[in-house]
Amino acid sequence: MMVGKRKLTVGLAALLTLSVMGWRCNDKKEETPAPPPPSVPVDVSFYLTKPDKSVLFTPQENSVTESTNSNLPTIEIDPSTSFQTMDGFGFALTGGSAMHLYNMSAAKRHALLTELFDDNDNNIGISYLRISIGASDLDASVFSYDDLPSGETDVNMDHFSLAPDRQYLIPVLKEILTINPNIKILGSPWSAPLWMKTNNNSVGGSLKPEYYDAYAKYFVKYIEGMAQEGITIDAITIQNEPLHDGNNPSMYMPASEQAAFIKTSLGPAFQTAGIQTKIIVYDHNCDRTDYPAEIYNDADASKYVDGAAFHLYAGSINSLAALHNSYPEKNLYFTEQWIGAPGDFPSDLKWHTRELIIGASRNWCKTVLEWNLAANSSLEPHTDGGCSQCLGALTIDGDNVTRNPAYYIIAHASKFVRPGSKRISSNQPDNLPNVAFVTPDGSTVLIVLNDASVTQTFNMKLGEETVSSALAGGAVGTYIW
Repeated sequence: MMVGKRKLTVGLAALLTLSVMGWRCNDKKEETPAPPPPSVPVDVSFYLTKPDKSVLFTPQENSVTESTNSNLPTIEIDPSTSFQTMDGFGFALTGGSAMHLYNMSAAKRHALLTELFDDNDNNIGISYLRISIGASDLDASVFSYDDLPSGETDVNMDHFSLAPDRQYLIPVLKEILTINPNIKILGSPWSAPLWMKTNNNSVGGSLKPEYYDAYAKYFVKYIEGMAQEGITIDAITIQNEPLHDGNNPSMYMPASEQAAFIKTSLGPAFQTAGIQTKIIVYDHNCDRTDYPAEIYNDADASKYVDGAAFHLYAGSINSLAALHNSYPEKNLYFTEQWIGAPGDFPSDLKWHTRELIIGASRNWCKTVLEWNLAANSSLEPHTDGGCSQCLGALTIDGDNVTRNPAYYIIAHASKFVRPGSKRISSNQPDNLPNVAFVTPDGSTVLIVLNDASVTQTFNMKLGEETVSSALAGGAVGTYIW
């Protein structure tokens, strides 16, 4: 019995030992797996803006890493497929914008202009400006460069004078040129001088055919006069919003009249004077791509025309691709879009980035310009009947400056997508609209919007390298390789 008892005791001990070992094995199987190796930061710069304004065009450290998840949505960038060459990103420098800048103290103004037009350090590198030829509706009053008493005419432009622009606009432009001598400038008239118009009024009316030659001389005198001030006008549009005759100032000019003016007067006048400034047609909404097409189809007018300009108060930005495909030799420009005061930062950031920075660029536009650079907190000045709700990219009250949505929207492109950059191919996964460029110095730039309401993590593939990043819902990121 002693032997049997000992055997039983040993058996029980062995059984208990095996049980404990089993429990230990089970415990080991249920342990939390070892964490994956830490993400490895990569040499990709990343500037971020969040819709809640907690981050505003700020560089992010160690936020782009080697990708460890091939199942994430992937933006594939293909530099071997390129499209248009970019002229730049920027704003309309209205007469009112120039007035507010000019009235700042000299030191504060120069610091602000450096921030806006230099692309080094923490500056945003605006590279393209649109200015008005004569007054726009964001000037304090209506004027042209050849205003005359009622009943008088001046077909030889003997009384032409840039004096109205010498008070604010020309001095500010000259200071900008000391900071960025290569900035490109587009000029657009809101109206011809009143004595040339069918209604002798600043609102509406049309250009009388008997003054086509006189108006062509007006453009030549303008370009030559600005050149004498040291200001090169790279391009002009013939009429701002030619199908909208209710603004102050404004002028109605259908496509047939614009074509006639170009082929009979403006084109030959530029040719005779040796003017190299580009002639751009239309300058209105994306719903009427038939307008520039009508001018392109007139061979006598088309030979003088570089391309067409667009706004997006009506129509779809995607319609511009079809226009390009029909007339690939003609350039496209996006020249105006306003933000209504007081602005809504999340929706403005998302819409303007998706439709303009990304959309206009992906649809062949060489420029993307917002309207307008600056106003004060009372949204002044503007003409009687002009825009009273146009929120500037900046609000300037004396030396106090507030940066509004358009400032950050343009900054995401202007700082890194320098003039001469080429748009290159990239796919668009769901809710991740984007556009890519190769810059003159060989950098690759990708601008991405998270068009969803929740945070998205995604991959970006360039060559053999795949990296990952995350954007909060509604956020915008610019990535630079």
